[in-house]
Amino acid sequence: MLNLRGLPHSVTTWGDPASSPVFLLHGWGDSSDTFQFLVDSSTADRHWIALDWRGFGDTPGAGPTYWFPDYFADLDALLELYTPGQPAVVIAHSMGGNVASMYAGIRLHRIARLINLEGIGLPRTRPEDAPDRYGRWLEALRSEPTFSVYPSIEEFAALLHRRNPAMPMANARFVAKYWLKPCAEGYTLRWDPAHKRVNPVLFSREGLEACWRASTAPTLLVLGGLSDLRLALGRDGDPSSFEGVYPQIRVHVLPQAGHLMHIEEPDILAALIDAFMDERR
Repeated sequence: MLNLRGLPHSVTTWGDPASSPVFLLHGWGDSSDTFQFLVDSSTADRHWIALDWRGFGDTPGAGPTYWFPDYFADLDALLELYTPGQPAVVIAHSMGGNVASMYAGIRLHRIARLINLEGIGLPRTRPEDAPDRYGRWLEALRSEPTFSVYPSIEEFAALLHRRNPAMPMANARFVAKYWLKPCAEGYTLRWDPAHKRVNPVLFSREGLEACWRASTAPTLLVLGGLSDLRLALGRDGDPSSFEGVYPQIRVHVLPQAGHLMHIEEPDILAALIDAFMDERR
């Protein structure tokens, strides 16, 4: 455990600490453990450092509401601990990719290279959505959120596989082992249920893109050809839409991968990342 801003954070590491550090940032509902496939698939000698965000994996919860800017500050503290004053290489998925790509435009000197795995934001919102969103948040605070209970790890793995058909069943079993914890009736999800509460602050696509425009870090954006998230964004998820708002970017689509590409096609993804890292040195 590392103390970051007064909260103990779980960090998983692989490789030789004397090698070049690479930071791995997971997505919403995930944990650092599932980067195992990507680490195993890479041929490079690196010191891999994977953080469990607050309230995910083995990092304690910090609810009742989670505020997105806290992730910027947690990342800032993590990098300052491992690479003080030096730009860092970051590989980040989904929510982690949103954090890292925005942070790259906030702290220009801290990110040397970014591999963004579908950290492409959320659907656009409108100011008139605010009253309903605040009301939903207030209602959600009246009760404690809970997760479903699953009779076995194997059954949850089968559910993961059905929802993510590009994910090999063996990988789904591995993920299920780390996403679940025992409970009285069987197994339930390991992370803080408070993450289920709606965020009262509307997502700002404009703010996200402003941070992208400010970034100077060479960036590889990897998209899943079968990703439900990318398809849900419509025009904002089209590969060509990122080039005008994201300087120093190279976009690559993995045609047979869904959103969880680091679990579904780790070999192909690792080769792509290794080539990008070598090219940019």
